[in-house]
Amino acid sequence: MKGAPKLFGTDGVRGRANLFPMTVELALALGRAVGKSFRSLPGKHRVVIGKDTRLSCYMYENALISGLCSMGVDTFMLGPLPTPAVAFITKAYRADAGIVISASHNPFYDNGIKFFSAEGFKPQEEWEREMEALIARGSAAFEDDLPKDCEIGKNARINDADGRYIEFVKATFPRKLSLKGLTIALDTANGASYKVAPLVFRELDAEVFVYANVPNGLNINDGCGALHPENVQKAVIDHRADVGIALDGDGDRVIMVDENAQIVDGDAILAICAKDLFYKKMLPHNRIVSTVMGNLGYISTLRDMGVEVLTSQVGDRYVLQEMLRTEAAVGGEPSGHIIFLDHNTTGDGLVAALQVMRIMIETGNKLSELVSAFKKFPQICVNVPVRAKPPLDTVEGLRVAMAEIEQQLGENGRLLVRYSGTESLLRIMVEGPKRTLLQQYADTLATIVKIQIGA
Repeated sequence: MKGAPKLFGTDGVRGRANLFPMTVELALALGRAVGKSFRSLPGKHRVVIGKDTRLSCYMYENALISGLCSMGVDTFMLGPLPTPAVAFITKAYRADAGIVISASHNPFYDNGIKFFSAEGFKPQEEWEREMEALIARGSAAFEDDLPKDCEIGKNARINDADGRYIEFVKATFPRKLSLKGLTIALDTANGASYKVAPLVFRELDAEVFVYANVPNGLNINDGCGALHPENVQKAVIDHRADVGIALDGDGDRVIMVDENAQIVDGDAILAICAKDLFYKKMLPHNRIVSTVMGNLGYISTLRDMGVEVLTSQVGDRYVLQEMLRTEAAVGGEPSGHIIFLDHNTTGDGLVAALQVMRIMIETGNKLSELVSAFKKFPQICVNVPVRAKPPLDTVEGLRVAMAEIEQQLGENGRLLVRYSGTESLLRIMVEGPKRTLLQQYADTLATIVKIQIGA
């Protein structure tokens, strides 16, 4: 339907809970729209629904279930479970789709709804536009296709979803290896991984000190998790841990910390794993996918080894699209979304952390030693809250300043300015060999943005 309002961003529908677009009415309509998409297909259909620990998840869960059941779809509740677990359960349970109620790394007052196909992949943008068009038509879009009263869907709970996912994650770690002797400081962000993450590492025989694993509906990502690795840095020192692991609210991204309490971000994790697979001749086409935010230092080191590094737009969905297009098996971004297509169809923080620890055990190297094989360029990232997102060309003075900075950086650096796909932010990233100059460049651009469109 031409002119239908855009609801989907880079990772589903997301916004402030109880305000448009994240209203109960929209969740109900989304459930009905997804249900309608199955009406022309034969047989009974089912959808699994997982969530994180936000207080608002309950109302969206009930609204989605009502919408789906009203269109004849059976629904299965998974309870709080990481996003990658929902992707896995969708396939394992042979469901027609999976739904995750989460705003990932955002504060508790935000929430979102995102989808997985029957194969566990995020849907194509064409499908999202179809859902938007159906919702724009209102109740009339569904009235002619409602099932008979005896064909309305049923709702049930899958009680063993946690256990299924734990066993799946453990299976990505070689049976002949153990984490025995390793001490882990773990931060689950008071989010969807709070139950499963500690069990995964403990069942693999690690000693685990767990932080931020008492969710109350309001404390998800609150000064903890992947956005606040300083907590794990302190814990590594306090417990003399071998490694720190910080997950985000829905468990699809991970930031690690080495034994010296130094942060190991998604770029470093991707580089460590790519190097390992490359030298084992287990990296398909000797190719990985990073994003335009990927650190030039890591990328150049990998390319010097013989690894082809392709780049995509920012966002794990775009990383995945490029991976599928180019038959790459590994990809990721600095934020900690790391995708191993041999294991799962989306970013999985637990799987990524286990791959790094596998390499530590097999090589006998500490995490700091694995990272030291790569050079890293200084990178300054600044987020500027904005009240609107006009085209960058129309922000007075911004393009001229960007052109001057790019000329000064030359071939030894780069500048990336973009709007966030999930928040009201403009992100500025400047990279190059001299940190002091980078900060000046970033501050110059941030000042212009604040004056012109700052919130």
